[in-house]
Amino acid sequence: LHIPYPANIMDPSFTPVELSFPLPKHPHLNLHAHLSFLRHCAMVHLTTTDIAESQNSSPPLGSFVYAMPDRSNGPNVISTALATSVSSIDYASRLAKILARRLQLPVYVGCSMNFAGTTAEEELEGLTLTIEQILNEWSRKS
Repeated sequence: LHIPYPANIMDPSFTPVELSFPLPKHPHLNLHAHLSFLRHCAMVHLTTTDIAESQNSSPPLGSFVYAMPDRSNGPNVISTALATSVSSIDYASRLAKILARRLQLPVYVGCSMNFAGTTAEEELEGLTLTIEQILNEWSRKS
């Protein structure tokens, strides 16, 4: 069964969009996003950097999650973890599901974000800001 995608979905963009912005209440903690919007999916790779950490250190691989809208059951999203890391799987899964629901496209999310030293509320603010930034880029590209 082939379900056609809406005609307004853009042509593949092989020029990724890169974003970097500070966490609202932690200006020393920067969120970095690497976005690739393709005709049939979106790829999002996320990480954080802390000014206090060594610039020579590389972040861990993190988690990689695939999510897609459930075309037979409106608001539901189907997702699966392709690679997991205890510290980032919840964040990656949550973000992948939200983006798949909002974009109505399959989404791959790679996440090696580290929110050590922040509260749950601050982490949620970071999630909200990340979603807003990604959706703004999506609307500019489409």
